[in-house]
Amino acid sequence: MAVDFELELMWIPVSDVDRAKRFYLEQAGFALLVDIPNGLPGQRIVQVTPPGSACSIGFGDGGNPAKSGSQQGLFVVADVVAARDELAARGVKVGEVRHIIDGAWVPGPAPDRADYMSFVEFSDPDGNTWLLQERRGRPGTPNR
Repeated sequence: MAVDFELELMWIPVSDVDRAKRFYLEQAGFALLVDIPNGLPGQRIVQVTPPGSACSIGFGDGGNPAKSGSQQGLFVVADVVAARDELAARGVKVGEVRHIIDGAWVPGPAPDRADYMSFVEFSDPDGNTWLLQERRGRPGTPNR
C-alpha cells in the first residue's frame, strides 16, 4: 500500500514579513492561517492559504536562508482570465494572459481553452514569482 504525500506548506523567502502578509491577504485574497512566533527568539512564522487550496504559503523572520524573491511557484485555476481580472481588481500588478503555440508565447488564452495551456504571471513585493495555469477540467478528465 502506498503512503499519501500531501503538500501542506511551501516556504517562500521575504524581506519584510508584514509587507508580505498585507500583500497576500489584502491584494492576493489569501486567508490567514497562522501568525505566531515559533518559539525561538527573533523568529516569526506566517502561513496564508490561497482560496480553494489545500497547500499554504509560509514566510517569516529568521528561518529561511534563501534570498528574498527567489521563489517561483504555480497555481492551477479553473479560469485564468477571471483569476487575472480578480487579482488586477485587488491591485496586484499582473501580466497578460498568454499561451504557447509552436514554441512561442502568444497573447490571450489558448483558442480551445485546453487544460494546462493558458498562463498569467504575477509577483509579490519581494519578486517571488507566481504563474497561474488554467485547468478547466478536473484531474483525470479529458481536456475540453
